[in-house]
Formats: sequence, C-alpha cells, structure tokens
Amino acid sequence: MAEADDPPADSSVPHGAPSPLHAAAFPQQFARTRRFSLGAVRDVTLSPDGQRALFVRTGGDDPLGALWLWEDGRERLLAHPRSMGTGPSEPTEEERTRRERARDLASGVTAYAVDDSAELAALALDGALWAVRTRQGEPFPVPAAGPVTDPRPSPDGRFIAYVTGGALHVVGTDGSGDRLLAAPEADEVTYGLTDHVSAESMDRMRGYWWAPDGSALLAARVDTSAVRRRYLADPAEPHRPPRVQRYPVAGTANAEVTAWLLRLDGSRIQVGWDRAGFEYLAAAGWDAHGPLVTVQSRDQRTVRTLAVDPGSGGTSVLAEQLDDHWVELLPGAYCRTASGALVVPCESEDTRRLRVGGEVVTPPGLQVRAVLGTEGETVLFSAAEEPMETHVWSFSPGSGRVRISGTPGVHTGLSRGGTTVLDSLTDEGRQVSVLRMDTPPAVIASRAEEPSLRPRPVRMALGERQLRSALFLPSWYDPEAPDAASLPVLLDPYSGPGMQLVVRGRTWNACVSQWFAEQGYAVLVTDGRGTPGRGPAWEKAVWGDQFTPVLEDQIDALHAAAERYPCLDLDRVGIRGWSFGGSLAAAAVLRRPETFHAAVAGAPAIDPRLYDTHWKERFLGHPDEHPEHYDRCTLTREAKLLRRPLLLVHGTADDNVAFAHTLRMSAALQAAGCEHAVLPLPGQSHIVSDEVTSARLLTTQLVFLDKALRL
Repeated sequence: MAEADDPPADSSVPHGAPSPLHAAAFPQQFARTRRFSLGAVRDVTLSPDGQRALFVRTGGDDPLGALWLWEDGRERLLAHPRSMGTGPSEPTEEERTRRERARDLASGVTAYAVDDSAELAALALDGALWAVRTRQGEPFPVPAAGPVTDPRPSPDGRFIAYVTGGALHVVGTDGSGDRLLAAPEADEVTYGLTDHVSAESMDRMRGYWWAPDGSALLAARVDTSAVRRRYLADPAEPHRPPRVQRYPVAGTANAEVTAWLLRLDGSRIQVGWDRAGFEYLAAAGWDAHGPLVTVQSRDQRTVRTLAVDPGSGGTSVLAEQLDDHWVELLPGAYCRTASGALVVPCESEDTRRLRVGGEVVTPPGLQVRAVLGTEGETVLFSAAEEPMETHVWSFSPGSGRVRISGTPGVHTGLSRGGTTVLDSLTDEGRQVSVLRMDTPPAVIASRAEEPSLRPRPVRMALGERQLRSALFLPSWYDPEAPDAASLPVLLDPYSGPGMQLVVRGRTWNACVSQWFAEQGYAVLVTDGRGTPGRGPAWEKAVWGDQFTPVLEDQIDALHAAAERYPCLDLDRVGIRGWSFGGSLAAAAVLRRPETFHAAVAGAPAIDPRLYDTHWKERFLGHPDEHPEHYDRCTLTREAKLLRRPLLLVHGTADDNVAFAHTLRMSAALQAAGCEHAVLPLPGQSHIVSDEVTSARLLTTQLVFLDKALRL
C-alpha cells in the first residue's frame, strides 16, 4: 500500500508469522542477549597488509568479551578473561564511565589498541594491563603503577601508554622503565582522559595520541574544578555513599580542556590556541605532518582545524567552518591524507559534503555521515543518498568517488592494505564481510542469537514532508480482511538528534516495535525534523524549539498512515519513547491530548537546564541569551495540562539524564493534581543493563498501555 514514489516495503523479510510462544519469549531473549549485542563482531582493526583482522566478540549468551584474530578465513583466540585467570568483575570507576559513554553492555575485554603493524595488542582487564603478540603466544601481564584505563601501544610497539589515577604513564612492553609523563596537579585534573561533554555529546572518546615515531604524545588535560558537582546516590542501596560527578549543565562552566605535547624525555609544551574563543577540543591526532587539533566555539557556530608546531606548541589555522545555528561535528573528519591534504566537512546546497585538500569531492544530495579513515590519498567515508540507507564510499584523486557497499542497508567499514571490511546492517541482520580484490568475499562469523520474532515493517514516505516512517502490524493480522478489527495505535519514536530508527536494517528497536505489534497494536515509527540523514536544514529546523516541529511531524505521519491503513484506530493512540523519545512522549500527552491518549516516557529530559552544555546549547542557545527557548522546552511548566495516563520510567543511577528530571516532573504533576505513575529502576543508569529489569520493563509498559487503550 506504499505509494509508487515511496521507498519499497520490506519485501526481503520473511513473512512467516511467529508463534505466540516466540512472542512471549522475546522480552527474556531481548534482555538476556543485551539487545542482541552479545556475540556480535565489533571493533575490527586491520594489519597494514590487510591480511589479518583483530576484533572483539562475546559468546552468544556470554557477556564476557574476548579478543580474536581472523586470517584466511580462520579464527584464533588471542585473549579471553577466563584463560587470563579472571571472569566477571566490577570495572574501575573510569572503565565504568567509559562503557556508559560508549553504550557498551558487555564485560571482560571490551576495548583494545594495537601498534601500527598490528603485531602487539594492549588491553585493560579488571584494572590490570595486559598485552598479547598477535602472531603467536599467550597474553602476558605488564606491570603498571595502578588500575589501568585506555592502554595504547606506541606505533613501533616498544612502549605502552596508559592512564591511572588521572596520570599518564608510559611503560616498556617488557614491563621495564615505567615513567610518569604527566601527573594531575589537583584532584579535579586528569591527563589522557576525556571529559563528560566530549564523550557524551561530541563522541570524542580518546584523551591522548602517539607521535608516529613514538617519541611523544599529544594529550588532553582536563580540569573540572569549575564544573558543577552532581551526587548520584542509589536510594535502594542507602549504605553506599553517593558518587560525585562533574556535570556541566547548560549555561554553566565547562571543564577546562587543554592539549599538551609530552615527550618521553620528560619535557612538555602546551598547545596554544584561543581558548577564550574556542573552549571545546572536538578532535585531535598526530600524523606524519605533525599534531592536529580541531576546536569549537562555545556557541558552536565556528569550528577551526589547527596545525600544531611540535617544537613550540604554536598553532595555525588550516580550515574554518561557520554556521548561523551550529556547526555539526563530523565523526572521523579533521584528518589528513599521506600528502597532507586536509579532510574536513563543508555544507552547501543543503548537503553535508566532504572537502579534501580544498576541493569539494562529494555532490549535492549525497549526505556525508562519517569519515572512516584514510590510506595514502584514499579517503573512506559513509554517506546517504536516501535517508534510510547509508553506504560506504571511497574517494581518491585517480579514481574519484566509488561506492563500495551494494546491498540496501546501513553500512560502515574500514580499509587497509587492499582489504575492506564492511560492517553491514540489512533486513537479514548484521554481517561483517571481508573484501579483497584477489579472493572471494569472506565473513567474520557472528555468534549473536537470531531474534525470536522478525520485524515486518512497511516503510513509507508520509505526508507533505515525505516523513520516513515504518508501520509494524501483527503477523497474524490482515488489514484488508473484510472482518479485520481496528487496531489501537502505538507511536514508538526517538525522532531526536543523532539517531534514526527508520532504516533498512534489522535493528533491536525494530524488533521491539514488532513485539508490541504482536500484542495487537499498529506500531508507527517516524523520523521527523531534527533527525540526521536529510541534510543540514532538516537537522537545524529544531533550533530554538525541540518539541513543536517534531510533534507536528509525528501527528502528520499518524494521520497520513491512517489514510492508507483505515484499520488504525485514531481514538486509541499511545506513544512511548526513551531519552529524547521519552521527552517527546510526555510532550505529546501534555500538548495534544486530543490525539494522544496515553504515554510512556522513559528517562525523559524534562528540563533542558538540567542537561549538558554542548548538547542543549547546540539546539537552544545559551540559557542567559535565549531563556525563552528553555522555557518553551521545560515540560514541568505544562504539568497542569495533563489529562491522559502517563507513566514515567527512570533509572535511579542515570548519569546522563538525571533521575531528577522525572522527580521534578512528578512533583509538578502532583502539585497540579494530575494523576500519573512513576516506575523507578533502582541502580540502573541511562542504559538498562540488568536482565530481569530489562525484560520486565517491556511487559510493564504493555500492561500500562493495555489498561489505557483497551478499556
């Protein structure tokens, strides 16, 4: 029933109806497999000749990650926690924070780094430093000065750098000569680590980078002394002291982030730039042409990429990007090719494009999503012509643009030594493929479980704005049958910045939407204005107001879908969401009760003045300059409008969207005399990791929605 100019429906997905047993088993499987992430291949690294691939993978139902080597179609285990005398354990505080920012649900070996030849891998396990020779031998411990975070070998493999207690150390791979390169001058100072805003809002997870010759490091120094404190306590564990978090809320002081050149001989130089004008360190690196840093202004309207003089620490501007709203940071960009050609994004003709060495190398309409790496003069990047698909492309001066991935889906990857590894999410699931010119394609095996039910989305472009949407109907339901009963409708969006749900791939979100459909709902998912993949104007349409245009798009998609599918009962419409989607769900029942009859708001950001600087000031400006933007998006101000059933769900230990958001909303509703329900999740952060809680959370939402919409 999709129109001819719509993206085609989900014809490649098997349409056999899952049994009721499969639907009933889904919540437990979803929780046990940690959103079907266990067993998936991740974090692939290639050797220079492209012959060997390293990767991390857990077992199918085992949360312990291990480091593996793939070569010529054969796998070899390099490092597993159990063979190293360890098992499931409590990570260090720094490691726990890294996993939370990375949304990592596994344990054991969850990250590693290699030297340039991929001969040596370093990893941290239970705070201990380990290394392994990737061609032969067993993992061996390397003595360290304390619990280790983010170990990284030098390019030549002679040394390993690591952070402990906020101090940056370097030790010989054989365990000799441990030296302290930079020690924190105060409790609020760290070297070699990232800060909350950089990791959560800029996706900069690293805090230091080796010089190509291994003689020095470029390291971030983070001083959080001016940043406001938060105290994260778990009410279910009153004997435990609260955890102190430095969290910069909108309009307040950020961490002071500076960059330093630290030489192994003990000398150090600060990198100089206009920190008063550019307080965000957005990206950094060190290649054959020297150190490189990219900085962003507090209002996010200017980004500069700077070359660093390794002798003096002085900087010069290589590129500058300006925007009236904000400059979107492009993951992986702000790097150079072998000849020194700078790779940076630019925006023109409503397209995020790629500039290499001063030349724009991508056409209008091809939305660049990320730079995946460079080798020689070749740049690998991902880009989208149709918002629901992302493909891997390469550009080189001799060959121009070449699209590498072919199957409809969402693809990313890496290339080295004539080998390309494609990580592909399609309607058949996720697959990691190894492509070489001289051999047939190969697959690095996944051990992830197949979902007990398969998503059956009908994908459409709805309404005047061609809103990309997916409709999930019960597998046992025929909407064209003469006696087909109408179905209550459940909107299941995120529809916020940085994330798409309507894609040509079998995501865990789509599996959850199908599960709700199997319970007798018509589930509609829509990516509205503010979501990525449709160009800068689409993304920036939410500047100053993150709810009004997004809510309009959800309602327009709902009515357009009902015109095509009359079985959708518009008198019984619910909405559920998490994080931004949770905020949107709460706004929906407050502002449009004539359309929405019930809502589940999970981890909702109710008050933007409680969220971090970089994220909220990007969309709403500084609260001192634009208080009306923040007032417009503060839902406690509208609590008295509630007339529909609302369930607020929140982890009590959430360090991203604080539990205070839900508590303040509940208090405002209580003061207004508005009935509502609150479900606290003891000990859970923004990502619900406890297996029992995760499984029960799905069924609890279903019971609430059934009571509200099936009377």
